[in-house]
Amino acid sequence: QVQLVESGGGLVQAGGSLRLSCAASTRTFGNYGMAWFRQAPGNEREFVAAISRSSRSYYADSVKGQFTISRDDAKNTVYLQMNSLKSEDTAVYYCAAKTFISTNYRGGYPYWGQGTQVTVSS
Repeated sequence: QVQLVESGGGLVQAGGSLRLSCAASTRTFGNYGMAWFRQAPGNEREFVAAISRSSRSYYADSVKGQFTISRDDAKNTVYLQMNSLKSEDTAVYYCAAKTFISTNYRGGYPYWGQGTQVTVSS
C-alpha cells in the first residue's frame, strides 16, 4: 500500500510558475513509476506527465516544454515544475503511482493522492 500526499498548489497569475510535490509513504519508492494527472471542473481527469523508475519522462502534448516532472528517490518525492501557467491549467492536480509504467503510462494507476488545487488567474 502506498499513500501519496500532494502539496504546492495555490493561486498564481498567468505566466507564473508553481512546483507541486508528492510525498510517498513507502520504503520502496524506487520501485514505483509516478505520474501527475489533473481534472478541471466539468472535465474528465487527464494525464499530465509520468516518470519511470529509471527517470524516463513522458508528457501530454499540451504540457510539453511547459511542465517538467522529476523525482528524488532519497526523499520519496516526485515533483511537477509548472512554468508559463495559463488559465487552462487551472485544475485539481493528482499524484499517482504504480510499479510498471513503460507499457501504459497514461493509466492503470492503483494508488492516488487526494489532489491539490491549482488556480491560474488571467
